[in-house]
Amino acid sequence: HEQGAAHAADGYARATGKTGVCIATSGPGATNLVTGIATAYMDSVPVVFITGNVNVDLIGRDSFQEADITGITMPITKNNYIVKDVSCLAETLRKAFAVAGEGRPGPVLVDIPKNVTSEKAEFVPNEPEDQNQRLMNHCVKNICGERINKLANMINESPKTFILCGGGVLKSSATDAVLTLAKLLKAPVGVTLMGIGGYPYSDPNFTGLVGMHGTKASNIAISECELFIALGSRFNDRVVGDINRFCKNAQIVQIDIDEAEINKNVKTNHYILGDIHQVLTRLLPLIKLPEESMKPREKWLERIESLKAPNDDTIIDEQCNITPKAIISSIYEHSPQNTIIVTDVGQHQLWAAKYYRYDKPRTFISSGGFGTMGYGTGAAIGSKLGRPEMTVIHIAGDGSFRMNCNELATVEHYNLPIITVVFNNRVLGMVRQWQTIFYEKRYSNTDLDRGPDFVKLAEAYGIKGYDIKTAGEFNKAFCEALQSKKPAVLNCHIGIDEKVTPMVAPGKPITDFILSD
Repeated sequence: HEQGAAHAADGYARATGKTGVCIATSGPGATNLVTGIATAYMDSVPVVFITGNVNVDLIGRDSFQEADITGITMPITKNNYIVKDVSCLAETLRKAFAVAGEGRPGPVLVDIPKNVTSEKAEFVPNEPEDQNQRLMNHCVKNICGERINKLANMINESPKTFILCGGGVLKSSATDAVLTLAKLLKAPVGVTLMGIGGYPYSDPNFTGLVGMHGTKASNIAISECELFIALGSRFNDRVVGDINRFCKNAQIVQIDIDEAEINKNVKTNHYILGDIHQVLTRLLPLIKLPEESMKPREKWLERIESLKAPNDDTIIDEQCNITPKAIISSIYEHSPQNTIIVTDVGQHQLWAAKYYRYDKPRTFISSGGFGTMGYGTGAAIGSKLGRPEMTVIHIAGDGSFRMNCNELATVEHYNLPIITVVFNNRVLGMVRQWQTIFYEKRYSNTDLDRGPDFVKLAEAYGIKGYDIKTAGEFNKAFCEALQSKKPAVLNCHIGIDEKVTPMVAPGKPITDFILSD
């Protein structure tokens, strides 16, 4: 299905750092891509979408399977093109790839009418422009040295510094530079959902997610810090909560490659426009921390570390009913180091973000800004095809999984050893959580009291299915699936009222927890 194909190209791009490609036919084939294009656009994922269309002389006549796909996708692409002359096709495709990958990445669409696909033209070879090098040169040339000097001075004068890793850290390959900066400043580091993998979970400075489902350590650190440095984050509503009370005690610094994001959601005290890796490369040599500031920095870091939830190493009773934490903990324990976790959207997505430990970039693949249920199966396929040496675990909710579970046919056809773990609570879990907390348990349109039986569904596609109710059953089934090197679906029955914690109400200060660990 075209939506699955769009998500596969998206997952390929996120997992590899390369530009994904997706091809679809005209009319409904093209419009079926729209959700996948919007998903890539919201999360700044480079994908070139190529669609067919009716003959040039039939455009605008309501012809069979005609759609104005360039008009439809204009708000959700970096750029799009319709090629009406075959002699322009090659150069247009070169432009599409350059635009998709340069600056802030994103999707580009190229629409090719049917007659253009069958016409001939002289092909003039031309080396693709080295867009990464061109971008690098552009960034180095245009980054303002005075603004970097000012940030260095701000850092030198601020013992209580907090660093936020957004998705831009991964896109600029700046993970090592961020680690160096945090260690130098003795600063706590939090991540947005898109920033997961931008800073190693195992590092002592790491504090976890921020915002609505942020940890106590992260959210309190944000409220108490003197200098807040946001790296490649657009400050969306799930991160900042009450804008008027967000980070009220600190000077806010934003570093981003997209000028449109500067001061869009949160007013900053200082910003630097440029590639994060390049900015940090130039910033680090300028930091000269006063000796007298080191003890306050250490005390600040110790203060934030004391707020972290203790590691829970309690032995899980294998005969007890399975819990979300037990599932994720078992996946982490038994998976090899070279594992990519791909999620759909919902409670399971946040459990995967919270309980799994991501120490390497591009190992957490998920839809953030658009929150696309049904994203995971296609994205897992793309991730596995892009990085075949990696183990790919697809974590889904029963609501999300059923939306594009037809892609099991694709998984089986290519014999992709993707393990799908379904958190089956028989409801749309996150909506039920909100209805429980904010709407006095008035449950409406959240029950999934209907088929399919996911084990039988998997078997219908020729894939091994497991029905799981206890921790012991999960451990056995998961290890068996890993060893088989074949696709599998694990249907895990969890409690209907399992909740994602911690949680802050929308629009409230991020330190006002209504649910805590």
